[in-house]
Amino acid sequence: MNHFTTLLTLCMMSLTTIAQENPVYFPAHQLTTVGAYYYPEHWDESQWDRDLKKMADMGFEFTHFAEFAWAQLEPEEGVYDFGWLDRAIAVAARNKLKVILCTSTATPPVWLVRNHPDILITREEGTRYDHGSRQHASFSNEYYRSYAMKMIAELAKRYGEDERVMGWQLDNEPHSTVDYGDDALKRFRIWLKEKYHTIEALNHAWGTNFWSGTYSSFDQINLPQHRQWGMNLYQRLDHSRFCDHETSTFLDEQARTLRQHISPRQWITTNFIPMYDARFIGADKELDFITYTRYMVYGEHKGIGEEGYRVGEYTRIAMANDYFRPLSPLYGVMELQPGQVNWGTVNSQPLPGAVRLWLWHVFAGGSRLTCTYRFRAPTYGFEQYHYGIVGTDGVTSTSGGREYQQFIDEMNQLRAHYDQQQPPAAYLNRKTAILYDPDNSVAIEQNKQTHNWNTEEHLLKYYRALKSFGAPVDFIRDSTDFTRYPVIVVPAYQQMSHSLIRKLTQYAENGGNLILSCRTGHQNELGHLWEAAHAEPIYELIGGEIAFYDLPQSFAPGTVEMEGYKYRWNSWGDILQPSGTTESWAFYRDLFYAGKTAVTFHPLQNGSVTYVGAESLEGDLEQAVLRKVYNRLEIPIENYPPGILVEYRDGFGIAMNYRDSSYTIELPAESEIIIGNKEIPTAGVLVWKTK
Repeated sequence: MNHFTTLLTLCMMSLTTIAQENPVYFPAHQLTTVGAYYYPEHWDESQWDRDLKKMADMGFEFTHFAEFAWAQLEPEEGVYDFGWLDRAIAVAARNKLKVILCTSTATPPVWLVRNHPDILITREEGTRYDHGSRQHASFSNEYYRSYAMKMIAELAKRYGEDERVMGWQLDNEPHSTVDYGDDALKRFRIWLKEKYHTIEALNHAWGTNFWSGTYSSFDQINLPQHRQWGMNLYQRLDHSRFCDHETSTFLDEQARTLRQHISPRQWITTNFIPMYDARFIGADKELDFITYTRYMVYGEHKGIGEEGYRVGEYTRIAMANDYFRPLSPLYGVMELQPGQVNWGTVNSQPLPGAVRLWLWHVFAGGSRLTCTYRFRAPTYGFEQYHYGIVGTDGVTSTSGGREYQQFIDEMNQLRAHYDQQQPPAAYLNRKTAILYDPDNSVAIEQNKQTHNWNTEEHLLKYYRALKSFGAPVDFIRDSTDFTRYPVIVVPAYQQMSHSLIRKLTQYAENGGNLILSCRTGHQNELGHLWEAAHAEPIYELIGGEIAFYDLPQSFAPGTVEMEGYKYRWNSWGDILQPSGTTESWAFYRDLFYAGKTAVTFHPLQNGSVTYVGAESLEGDLEQAVLRKVYNRLEIPIENYPPGILVEYRDGFGIAMNYRDSSYTIELPAESEIIIGNKEIPTAGVLVWKTK
């Protein structure tokens, strides 16, 4: 119990620190702020005042300009036109709206593309992208990088001391650019030399003695042909790392350019799409904080019940919150769906109430700002039929717009109740970390061994179980202080260094509790199998051996039994041999290894290590094991059904319902309901004040 008391104190200190962080940017009592994208260049200037007044009247507090406006900002090389943007910012300020400016690098103008076609991305087969889209320039092209900084510097000189501008967004939804141009090849070779220093070290890391792949010079190395069968796995892995590096350094270069001219009052961010195998997310050194983009209804056949696709998969926002917050405790959401979209496979209407649900869900995770794409629905261009806050007439609020307005009104109501109370102790006591490295995901996905394996879905089986327990979750990296968490889940962490194994061992010995899953510790940090028995370096940690692993065919799933319950599996199974005091918790019940151990529990000095050798089809085995561990540790947990999520922040409890039926939640008798009722309808929200 002393461990939990210490944890509670640390969590309270952490939350207080976050609440006090950067008060100039987002005062704690504000809770969150809401804005909308607006494109002055898309509309007749005579309509700007009407549109931005409407935005302000609906309760929005900021707007977002110049995301894709490089051609309007610099209509010809070296000739800048800021007049229209000056006027747009003035109109926003007149309507008491703060402004976020964007660096516009996602859309280089045609004159730049035609004068320097080498800035365009070259595909693997040698053809180039062309003008007319977005994000078609290469982050590896040196002329593009240098010229973009000239434009960004001019923007910063113009608006860097402008108090009407609250902050800057770099690019738009930056992703890992895979380019096969000349500069990309040159920079890849330089990157490899800086990483390995000698060609001998590279040959060792890549295992080039295999298939006569040995290099004698970095100049002999080309960009890998990912479509070519049998291409060196480590070369492909390093190439993907390099592409991520190019993205993060391009963003950092933009941020450094801005900082030469902007006021400290203006912050810098960018909006990442939550791609959990992207190493560039969180790798930037120069951003003040990070934001993400999230769309929930775009044709995915996911969600609970027949109409669940209209509400969305309930972990999508939850996982984004829990992934981004540890990387950037002050974080926000720069694009949140306002309603129907146009670019999905089936562009259905969201269920009434779903947009408001998503807004509350973003807030519940700790977001300090939320922005929506976009205020006015476009009348032309690639994104026709995409909803805005108002329709194509610029006047009529859409259903999503009305739900945004409702959320804004409710947030104003919540601000009146703000008093910085801490979350309940029981909530903090079950705080759990998931140890995650995107490099592991990339490595596994390029060498899966079975088409039944999906790394993200594997992780989600543990994550969904934790959210059903009502556990606050942080996704952490191996550099994190593990002692902050009573429980750490380590799913499919295939590549492990000796130092990480020692750190995990010390964590458990000192009272921490680990839950490791299949495919963990099979390789060293280079991605090489150990020159030892299979996964032998983790044997002392898990209290046993991994005799072998099996990968059944889809048509012949196996069965694991634990405490009389049976669980089906068909992707990966580690067959375990426990030793010493290690307990066997579950067993394989068929196939040629029937009776062998599938799950072990190893008491390790003051802590424990649980190893889950099989991945179940439905995630029910993973949930049962986690429940057994928490019960063993006497950590009280909830029992929320799938689709019910409960979080706490700023003294408020927030329950959200993604289910296809209503759900009644039990609250402490002294709770004060602020919004909603204990019976929460589908797409409904309940907010209460904790005492």
